[in-house]
Amino acid sequence: MKHVFFIYNPRSGKKTIVAKVTWIIDQLTKAGYDVTVRPTQSRGDATETAARICMESTVHDYEFILCSGGDGTLNEVISGVMRCEKKLPVAYIPAGSTNDFAHSLNIPDKADAALRSILEGSYFPVDIGSFNDKYFTYIAAFGAFTEVPYETSQQQKNILGHAAYLLEAMKHIKNIQSYNLTVTYNGNVITDDFVLGMISNTAYVGGLLSMNDFSLDDGMYEVTLIRTPNNPIELQKILSSLLNISQDIDTEHVLYFKTSEIVIKCNSDTEMKWTIDGESGGDQREVRIQNNRKAIDFITSR
Repeated sequence: MKHVFFIYNPRSGKKTIVAKVTWIIDQLTKAGYDVTVRPTQSRGDATETAARICMESTVHDYEFILCSGGDGTLNEVISGVMRCEKKLPVAYIPAGSTNDFAHSLNIPDKADAALRSILEGSYFPVDIGSFNDKYFTYIAAFGAFTEVPYETSQQQKNILGHAAYLLEAMKHIKNIQSYNLTVTYNGNVITDDFVLGMISNTAYVGGLLSMNDFSLDDGMYEVTLIRTPNNPIELQKILSSLLNISQDIDTEHVLYFKTSEIVIKCNSDTEMKWTIDGESGGDQREVRIQNNRKAIDFITSR
């Protein structure tokens, strides 16, 4: 019999996945799988579990890891898989508030449709990013508004959806901080003042910003760096440009390029707050981000 290990976060989103667990197990069993289930117990639990399952996969013969939760839960599972030499394929049933990466893979929001796409799907290799000693699936970011995803309360997300992020973002406008940075990429070195930076591999950011020119398996990241605006009018131009990155760019204030590796260093003793996959990435003075091309197979019918 085929084996699958199912990791889910019972606290993600509106907690709707909890009511679906028995049904998911039943559908997998009917499809010929022997299912082992683990609800996450705390932050980091999915990472440790996924790493253990990959290392034990030759013993238990797991075919893939099924993950259900938000982007943060998926990040934990991916981080665990990336620790191992043998990397099990990953399937994903989104159960968070925004589910940016799932949308990039054309994975449906509804659990039944998502599971059907898994059972009818095939392997699709996806790039995974290294962020110093951490990993990320679709975005690493710093600066203005990047704290919004994890400072927005779960209750707000559940009630207001994307509007919750916009309301939280409004609170940060008066507190935009500028950083003097040295950015090294593709043989180029740039030193300038920036208020926001995103290194991404996704069609959507925060469920709102649209990234048109991207590929999940080309070994490249789309980098967006926002120079410090001098006045509210410049800020408005920047925000308008961000609504459709890579198509209508304000090149005076927005630096956009592709790269497989980038180093960003803060030219002061100040450490910048980073977010990775919508969760806190800690305070860092210097980061090296590398693209691990086609590192993990996702199961999807995209």
